[in-house]
Amino acid sequence: MAFGKLSDDGGGQPQSEINMIPLIDVMLVLLIVFMITAPLLSNAVKVDLPQASSTPEEVKNDDIKLAMKVGGELFWSGEAISREELEIRLVNAAKRQPIPELHIHADRNLDYGKVADIMALSSRSGVSKIAFVSEPAGE
Repeated sequence: MAFGKLSDDGGGQPQSEINMIPLIDVMLVLLIVFMITAPLLSNAVKVDLPQASSTPEEVKNDDIKLAMKVGGELFWSGEAISREELEIRLVNAAKRQPIPELHIHADRNLDYGKVADIMALSSRSGVSKIAFVSEPAGE
């Protein structure tokens, strides 16, 4: 911003007015930038989110309850079974109509790789609906 005149009319006095042109240029550029970006900020992605409820979900009698302990033990509705027996039972369960859900009760300190292995086995067997069961924090 210049405050003095560069002409040779002999006055040599400083200009007492502020040069507004650079300020107007910057404001117009900002106005254009905001006009372009404002519509982009208001468009939200439409996502169908699940509704939360505080009531526990009812467990159907035909759902499969599979408990997994840290040592690798598997329990089908409270009965200890081997991995081979689990695979046979999952294949038989997949033949039922409707296909039951697999509810996994995994120990807190269980390695996730073991859980993922059982999930993959269940999916290969045809039981694709899998749910994880946990205890509420207050209990």
